[in-house]
Amino acid sequence: MSGAGALLPDRHPTADFFICDIFDALPKDDLASMEHPMFSLSTRPDRRILSYAHNGTEITVTPSVRGLATIHDKDILIFCISQLMAAVNAGRAVSQVLHLKAHDLLVATNRETSGDGYKRLREAFERLAGTRITTNIVTGEAETTTGFGLIESWEIVRHTRAGRMASVRVKLSDWLFRAVLSKSVLTLSRDYFRLRKPLERRIYELARKHCGRQPEWRVSIETLLKKSGSASPRRVFRKMIRDMIAADHLPGYELSEEPGDILRVTPRGAVIEPSTRPQLAPETLDQARTLAPGMDVYALEADWLGFWAASGRKPLRNPDKAFLGYVAKRRPGRGA
Repeated sequence: MSGAGALLPDRHPTADFFICDIFDALPKDDLASMEHPMFSLSTRPDRRILSYAHNGTEITVTPSVRGLATIHDKDILIFCISQLMAAVNAGRAVSQVLHLKAHDLLVATNRETSGDGYKRLREAFERLAGTRITTNIVTGEAETTTGFGLIESWEIVRHTRAGRMASVRVKLSDWLFRAVLSKSVLTLSRDYFRLRKPLERRIYELARKHCGRQPEWRVSIETLLKKSGSASPRRVFRKMIRDMIAADHLPGYELSEEPGDILRVTPRGAVIEPSTRPQLAPETLDQARTLAPGMDVYALEADWLGFWAASGRKPLRNPDKAFLGYVAKRRPGRGA
């Protein structure tokens, strides 16, 4: 029999919120919004109603008085998805409601931490919550045909002495949370957050989704214009793509123009054939999971192979040891 001072049972063993506290979580993006245009590419308030239909997929995006959510606003969603996926991969419980530190979000997404940076972050939250989506895109096994926000709600939980947001509580939409639980996401290059122009970010998303690590992806300029969500005329859009080809700083991918108004996308560097790349033992990946809890070991392996290829593909005496050394340098909390 328990005494008067015994503890009460833990009636709520799983918290109803998730704390974003995973250092160095790899950037993750949901597949649906990578493939289909849901964000404005404008740098000014965009109050158009966007309608998109392609191969049976239909999307209507309705702005609030603040305008449509922009592709730079999407940084917030990428940060949230990244934190949740790192937790899922580490076997932690997750929730649709997230608590995050504004400063951590700004740093992780390569944003300024000035007063203006916090102001822009607040405006981004407002646009994300106000923008409404109606679509028949399936996430997980559910088809959503009713309107929903990119985030359902947000709230400043704590301010700094200067009055800036310090910590924020965010509730993701059911639609986006289902995408996380079904692991309908892809890893992005960290250099994604260094891309200044909205169209560069959008083209990178499409390249990452459709080309991935295949030898190439070819797409007509007409289809690319449609899938990008750009409001520019085709001739202006084509000029912007040509400027992007000339600049040649898309992370992980090279762009080239082909006859017939075709854009060709190829991964940077020669393709690493399975027969020529360093082979890792299965137990090495297990050790990497232990060494870097919460991180995507397959993404780490891909990054390591890219680093190896870029350094001249030198023969490795012990690939497993070399890979674990690379992981040790990338592990959460290193140097703390």
